[in-house]
Amino acid sequence: MVHIRPFKALRPKEEEAKEIVSPPYDVLNREEAKELIKDNPISFLHVVKAEADLPDEVGIYDDRVYEKGRECLKSFINGGHLIQEKTNSFYLYTQETEGHIQNGLVCVASIDEYDNGIIKKHESTRRLKEEDRKKHINYLNAQTGPVFLAFRDDDKTHEIHKVYKKIMEKETLYQFKSDDRVKHSVWRIDDLKEIERIQKIMERAECLYIADGHHRSKAASLVRNFRKNENPKHKGLEDYNYFLSVIFPHSELKILSYNRVIKDLNDLSKEEFLNKVKEIFSIMRVEERYEPEAKHHLGMYLGGEWFHLETKEDSYPKDDAVRSLDASILQENLLYPVLSIKDPKQSERIDFVGGIKGLKALEHLVDSGRFMLAFALYPTSMEELMVVADEGLNMPPKSTWFEPKLKSGLFVHLI
Repeated sequence: MVHIRPFKALRPKEEEAKEIVSPPYDVLNREEAKELIKDNPISFLHVVKAEADLPDEVGIYDDRVYEKGRECLKSFINGGHLIQEKTNSFYLYTQETEGHIQNGLVCVASIDEYDNGIIKKHESTRRLKEEDRKKHINYLNAQTGPVFLAFRDDDKTHEIHKVYKKIMEKETLYQFKSDDRVKHSVWRIDDLKEIERIQKIMERAECLYIADGHHRSKAASLVRNFRKNENPKHKGLEDYNYFLSVIFPHSELKILSYNRVIKDLNDLSKEEFLNKVKEIFSIMRVEERYEPEAKHHLGMYLGGEWFHLETKEDSYPKDDAVRSLDASILQENLLYPVLSIKDPKQSERIDFVGGIKGLKALEHLVDSGRFMLAFALYPTSMEELMVVADEGLNMPPKSTWFEPKLKSGLFVHLI
């Protein structure tokens, strides 16, 4: 059973929403953030990517970064760019791009349910990034980036679509198109009967799944545990017991591929490497870029040529939810044993490219000489993600790229 709550959101003035909202903090590097904010003094990147406002010699985990983020958030509030609701509300947040529509419920989710496994994970988290997000929340007394959650869209919860359809007949709170050509529409839900109806529908869900935001979830839990221990009057209903979330039906979510580029062939010649590949995959040279059309099919770009790879049936355990994933097959059978990339999270010889950038980006990275080899993977499905999470397992790093991504700055949860 899932319990969610409405909250008093800190949000942009309607006429400034488009200028304020920003990409998530973790999809941009410092230089990209600097470029985006140079002509926009009210971009939310000033809050979530505050290192872009500081000299390059200031490290991204320096306390001055968090202090700058806090300063910018206060400035946005004092300047009237962000306003706080007077009543607790849910919000319906719809994103539309190239014919794809996804409808999310903006709310706060229970940290108890995260800690107890009702909100399920599919990735491990790293201590450094946990501490980064924890400090960000503590310094700002706010959760500034929503966690991207999903629920299983089945007979128990399908009624939510009827509720959303009725809400969409009302006037929007926000409606704008962002620079990435995604149309964003938001409706406020402050009617108590509608709020209760949504809560009752969500209580029928057995669990929620983290699609994106594992470190934000973990950090919220760490902050809650600290504040709970420091508060002798803790009751469990304080704002720090919940984290900012947007929850989508799993059937509406779109996962793109998360591709790999490799810097070298581990001292192998091209022919030696291709012979190793043939031991694991059926391989065929193709004339054009190869976009995988099914699971266990991969594209490979090497030496100006594209290859179609098909996984051999005896190269992976079919009944293993994790090791049967294409990212696992590639890692366990080729990247580690042949190219000596043991830990893709730590290795400087591998990088990851979101499928939104297309195969042309892979060609460019290899043809430029920065990388020698690229792999195009078939996207992981939501069903695969949920099975892995249900079994309490972790996917390989960089297995999913959700698109469109949630914007930061539309909703802030003050704690």
